[in-house]
Amino acid sequence: MNNWADSRIAGAAGELDPVFVSVGDAFAQNFEDGLELGASFAVVIGGETVIDIRGGFSDRAKETHWREDTLACIYSSGKAVTAFLMARAASEGLVDYDAPVAQYWPEFAAAGKEKITVAEALSHQAGLCGFPEEMPPETWLDWDAICAKLAAMAPLWTPGTANGYHPQTVGFIAEEILRRTTGKSVGALVAKLAGEHDLNLFCGMNADEAARAAYMPKPPKAPDLGAMNEYKQAAFLKPWSAPGKVSREAWMAAELPASNMHADALSLAKIVHPLANEGRDVSGAAVLSGDAIDAALAERIRGDDLVLPFHLSWSAGLMRNINRHFGPNENAFGHAGFGGSCVVADPENNLTAAYVMNKMSPYLVGDPRAVRLLDAVYASL
Repeated sequence: MNNWADSRIAGAAGELDPVFVSVGDAFAQNFEDGLELGASFAVVIGGETVIDIRGGFSDRAKETHWREDTLACIYSSGKAVTAFLMARAASEGLVDYDAPVAQYWPEFAAAGKEKITVAEALSHQAGLCGFPEEMPPETWLDWDAICAKLAAMAPLWTPGTANGYHPQTVGFIAEEILRRTTGKSVGALVAKLAGEHDLNLFCGMNADEAARAAYMPKPPKAPDLGAMNEYKQAAFLKPWSAPGKVSREAWMAAELPASNMHADALSLAKIVHPLANEGRDVSGAAVLSGDAIDAALAERIRGDDLVLPFHLSWSAGLMRNINRHFGPNENAFGHAGFGGSCVVADPENNLTAAYVMNKMSPYLVGDPRAVRLLDAVYASL
């Protein structure tokens, strides 16, 4: 790779394979169009990094350039990391996607949930997209309290009959399964992998790590959820649908695997790479079996989502790219995060890509900034 910089972007830096020079131009165009404050973008193919670029500012005053170790909250893009961790547990024989969640978490069987499978839960079919009944919004930072509420809750629709995005709760379901099968939380599993591969990725941060997190201006308007229903209200619009009444420091320190991971683009692209690279991580080690990858990526349901305003195809934790929200290859997989971040896994090209930024947009998925970058990548392959 060659060193990369661009005079159109303050603080532009990184490395870029010459084959992908047009991706650098697309990255600069996002800044020229006034769409960015600071951002990073990375692509890994066959275990090798081919793009790792960054630029702009990490602070409100535009005094601090986006650095190699700058973190940003990736919100729901972190769900892809959790999906990978579940695939690892399946590969190690600790979790069976087709087994009931209650096999690992017996209390979850209450209120008619005894037959909900791990795959159904990860593909947003469990009917537990949010809590209709009022609760203090700070309860989200109480792991045991949220898990007890989920275990006791009756589904809002018949499980397995429809997909309805679970913005917060899917992370608790997945991590509780991982805690009970691996003995470790998502934060601990991520920390272990980050240490092994020198990754800049966290689920729950200490003060020193949090100090590297970029300022993130909120979107200029709320996302468009389409026609309203009770499921969307529970998932997104109740005063308690997301954590609240807590300090920024407490929120950053908490483990909310569906919504508060922090990362840079290269670390995000690297950690999920085995899903696209025949089970091999960036060191070349085989960490996922072929059967686990097949099970993780198989279509589990397709239909109009009850919560998101899209017709979606879900695997066990990732969106299948039928809407080309993650580039032009419809056989790829991905996940997007509130404000615009995204991560892509493309087994056909042994490719993972990630876009991480701090200027948040109202797009729920398919942010035009990320699509522009991904289109440039595929045009260069």
